[in-house]
Amino acid sequence: MLTALSIRDVVLVDVLDLEVESGLTVLTGETGAGKSIILDALGLALGGRGDAGLVRHGAKQAVATAVFSAPDDPDLLALIADKGFDVQPGEDLILRRVLGADGRSRAYVNDQPAGVTALREIGAALVEVHGQHETVGLLDWRTHRGALDAYGGLQPQLSAVAAASIKLKAAEAKLAELKAQAADAAARQEEISLNLSELDALDPRADEETELAGERALLGAAEKAIADLADARTQLGGDKLSQKLGSALRAVEHARQRAGQSGAEGDHPVILKLSAAVEAIDRTMVEAAEAIAAVDAAADAFDYEPGRLDKAEERLFALRAAARKLNTSVDALPTLRIRLREQLRLIEDGEEALTNAGREAAQAAEAYDLAAEFLTSAREAAADRLTAAVMGELAPLKLERARFRVALERIEGRRGPEGLETVRFQIATNAGTDFGPLDAIASGGELARFALAMKAALASREDVRQPVMIFDEVDQGVGGAVAEAVGSRLKRLSTGAQVLVVTHSPQVAARGHAHWKVKKADAASETGVMTTTTVVALDDHHRREEIARMLSGAAITDEARAAAGALIG
Repeated sequence: MLTALSIRDVVLVDVLDLEVESGLTVLTGETGAGKSIILDALGLALGGRGDAGLVRHGAKQAVATAVFSAPDDPDLLALIADKGFDVQPGEDLILRRVLGADGRSRAYVNDQPAGVTALREIGAALVEVHGQHETVGLLDWRTHRGALDAYGGLQPQLSAVAAASIKLKAAEAKLAELKAQAADAAARQEEISLNLSELDALDPRADEETELAGERALLGAAEKAIADLADARTQLGGDKLSQKLGSALRAVEHARQRAGQSGAEGDHPVILKLSAAVEAIDRTMVEAAEAIAAVDAAADAFDYEPGRLDKAEERLFALRAAARKLNTSVDALPTLRIRLREQLRLIEDGEEALTNAGREAAQAAEAYDLAAEFLTSAREAAADRLTAAVMGELAPLKLERARFRVALERIEGRRGPEGLETVRFQIATNAGTDFGPLDAIASGGELARFALAMKAALASREDVRQPVMIFDEVDQGVGGAVAEAVGSRLKRLSTGAQVLVVTHSPQVAARGHAHWKVKKADAASETGVMTTTTVVALDDHHRREEIARMLSGAAITDEARAAAGALIG
């Protein structure tokens, strides 16, 4: 709901702050008073075309601000969020436009800088303008499906179709993927079989490259260590050392025997020295044997298997060669092997998988078609009801020669989330003429009245959300009973929506819940006489006077006042 409109320096308006009430607000005033300026300013705040001519003469910029009550409509909230604006729950929505005298403009949503396009899209979701030159919303056929579905209360059928559409798309995607995989696998079957055969022969294991690399390093070190130990054993002499030590021992023993034969006794120094030498050689023989045994034990500890290093290297090289050939890593070979086997299985079992997927897609399509046909039938019934409702509104609005219909056009091959058909509102303005789009109505006044008829019919459902609606001189060229019918429908429409109407008809003005009078006056300024437009909210007395003026002209008679009172009721 629009709650306030603030205007600064727009055309003839200097400063104007308006509080907008719910229900039907009428704007009246003499021709040329500037009623259209109010709508121009609102349009500017809603993202409409900004022309430098809207800036009041002598001012640097014009500012128009429209304040709406906190939005609660999910679609509107989603649109605001999608455009990147942060509006807190319960916070008013403020749209502001600043237009410079040079034609440049800036836009804001709740004081957050905005692009004019974003401002216009949000504004279009909040306000509909039906007037002499435009009927926003109804002329765009893309809004007709949503309007018909809302009128018919078709949300359950729409939800069923949307859910069926999701399942159908998933089934079709699965079928397409299986077909693509099967076609690709069949074309590569020979190559896959060869690669799989090589991998089966190779039998790669997870983390094998890391293990082999570590084993190769360890075996390489062991081989060198064993070579070093062999050299040590060679240096120790092995059996030759034992033989030499044995010969040395025998020679020293002979020397000790000869010394004894020469008369030397056991405690003789020579005998003692020779005995010490025998003991030393004997110890050396023992320790040499121990050293050789220790070196042999160290070599045995390496558990080195001849040729094992070569085998590890050959395995590692084979794995890496296979990885290069298959354009992958060694670690990925086991997974690739599984995938190749699965591809071959898909070729072998693909017919069954494709058949199952095709059956699932067919079942999903059948379920979708059933849901869509229910929706189509419901739309056709709603279209008949809406056609009758609109036709019932046309004659009282002096559109008795016009005919209205809802055209449902099925699109071949379409299975979308919104059903099988497009929806378009069409009209034939005269007998014998073909139906065409709504903008085929030539007269601006007729177009505005037709929009009123449409809105009155659509609003017959209480649960149909209506935005703020503005009707600009919807009563142009009509009077009497037709004007009375216009006023009656505007008031009826305002019970479920906020409606603003610019009118010259006293019958329409008398239906308003609130009444604004637009006046133009000259006032002295520093630069001379300046004409300004103001808006006054009328109380009951002045409202009766204004409607009496509309009935009688400049001179208000008692008869006109009485007639105004009768109209107001």
